[in-house]
Amino acid sequence: MRNFRNLEVWKKSHALTLTVYRVTEKFPNNEKFGLTSQLRRAAASIPANIAEGGGRETDGDFRRFVEIAGGSACEVEYHFQLAHDLGLLDKDTYQELDMKINEIKKMLGSLSKRLRSPKS
Repeated sequence: MRNFRNLEVWKKSHALTLTVYRVTEKFPNNEKFGLTSQLRRAAASIPANIAEGGGRETDGDFRRFVEIAGGSACEVEYHFQLAHDLGLLDKDTYQELDMKINEIKKMLGSLSKRLRSPKS
């Protein structure tokens, strides 16, 4: 078992999830069960899948959860774009969030690749 809290990608994705919760508090009430809910769920799925995968026995099992987290990160990236295009995120906030999610996506890709490599 791995301690997921030691992984930098988990720390960054958890911090992003907290930011998503704060940012979406400002979304209109009519988005409560729409974009707000979807964005929060997808964001929380990233660190949750890293944590769940860290509890698995093999690198292959862990990699599968890291890849699921990557899919959730892509979903979050799209929801940021949608929120911006709908005028729910200003340009500066959108650019900051987009930069953060893309950093997380790269980190997840690197972690997945490392888990795929045979150990020496």
